[in-house]
Amino acid sequence: MRDVVEIGLGKVARRGYHLSDVAIVPSRRTRDVDDVSTAWQLDAYRFEIPCVAHPTDATMSPASAVALGRLGGLGVLNAEGLWCRYEDPSKLLAELADLDQPATARLQEIYAEPIKPELIAERVREMRLGGGTVAVRVSPQHTLALAPVILDAGVDLLVIQGTLVSAEHVSTTDEPLNLKEFIADLDLPVIVGGCTNYQTALHLMRTGAAGVIIGIGADDFSTTDQVLGIRVPMASAIADAAAARRDYLDETGGRYVHLIADGDIGTSGDIARALACGADAVMLGQPLAHAAESPAGGAWWHSSASHPKLARGMYVPGDEPLGTLEELLYGPSDDPSGALNLFGGLKRAMAKCGYRDLKEFQKVDLSLDI
Repeated sequence: MRDVVEIGLGKVARRGYHLSDVAIVPSRRTRDVDDVSTAWQLDAYRFEIPCVAHPTDATMSPASAVALGRLGGLGVLNAEGLWCRYEDPSKLLAELADLDQPATARLQEIYAEPIKPELIAERVREMRLGGGTVAVRVSPQHTLALAPVILDAGVDLLVIQGTLVSAEHVSTTDEPLNLKEFIADLDLPVIVGGCTNYQTALHLMRTGAAGVIIGIGADDFSTTDQVLGIRVPMASAIADAAAARRDYLDETGGRYVHLIADGDIGTSGDIARALACGADAVMLGQPLAHAAESPAGGAWWHSSASHPKLARGMYVPGDEPLGTLEELLYGPSDDPSGALNLFGGLKRAMAKCGYRDLKEFQKVDLSLDI
């Protein structure tokens, strides 16, 4: 039943819930933590943890994407980022680690450099040599131009991601990307998003995507709410998308589409709640900036923070790392806030509730704290 509130004569609003509004309810059974698996499989690719990196230059370079892959997650490189605009962006990243706030104008200036297709191919080659699953992100508006280069370079997974993506983009000036036709012509899995509701999630599933990103990557430093007035209650958005997936499963006779939660996820508890709401994996951005291996020295900015006309996201200067990437993902942790040992925390939450794998954990009961 939809929880609708009348906010004025003739206008209603649906009540939505954030991840912090819900709590996981343990079952009658507990389980030994060593008997719990956090493994996740997308198409032919298996990952030991349900972790996808948000494709921002603050955390993802070819080297850090490979490092995340070796630790069991999925690193995603941005084909429209600095690594595909500059031969060696190391000096720029070092500069970005220590910029004074506000830094939006400098970000826009740095990202004004044109994308170089030959560098996309080179970065994919570097990631391929590093081993593991190679994934690259491109925005919907640049997909038709850049996808041939990305695909020819030999990626395993393609991520088509914007702040919001629909299966029915309308334009009177440009030929819009037909996601369904585009994906049908490919022989590799495609992840698309973000989206925020049942109907859009269902339409994106019908394009043939292997995974759908739920959310817009919002965190404490995102300004999409202030700039566009769009705010996503992630618990409700994930649950709605999970309902769309159930209907799509019935519609197709069993085709399963993975849901990747992107937004309001900063601790191991947030990860557990997102999966409990129905997500298969989470997309991590700012939490990974705390790793010692972070290419921007701990600085953080969203990929949309450098938008040339409408920046959405605050720049955060670099700080001392909380630990290595391995410690962030697997511990040990000396931080009681849940920012370290992210997937060790998830594993223990699953054990406390008696579940042995992620699919089972999606069935856990939830309570509402408000």
